[in-house]
Amino acid sequence: MKTTSDTIRLIGRPGTEPVVKQFDENGLVARFTFATNEPTTNEDGKTVYVTHWHKVVAWGINAALVQEKVKKGCKMSIVGKQGLKHYSGKDGVAKEEKVIQLYNLSLFQNEPA
Repeated sequence: MKTTSDTIRLIGRPGTEPVVKQFDENGLVARFTFATNEPTTNEDGKTVYVTHWHKVVAWGINAALVQEKVKKGCKMSIVGKQGLKHYSGKDGVAKEEKVIQLYNLSLFQNEPA
């Protein structure tokens, strides 16, 4: 899949095991949460890390790769595009959430979880 000019590259760890669903004979979709840590300085001048959570979705061959390789807590780099998912909540109100559509991933070897 071609990447676009609005590519996002993140380094972090999956917060959940991927959930993979098959929707056609060959169609796969995988979803998982992804945590990144941003270093900031607190009032005392010490470096502290703020965790940001991202929702990631992968389709087709990328979903198969996620199913095979991604485990909760493994350090990895992901490349994707930010998008919006539109849906109706249980109360019938239209909602949207930000998701990252995965294009590529790289696992870091010999990294503790």
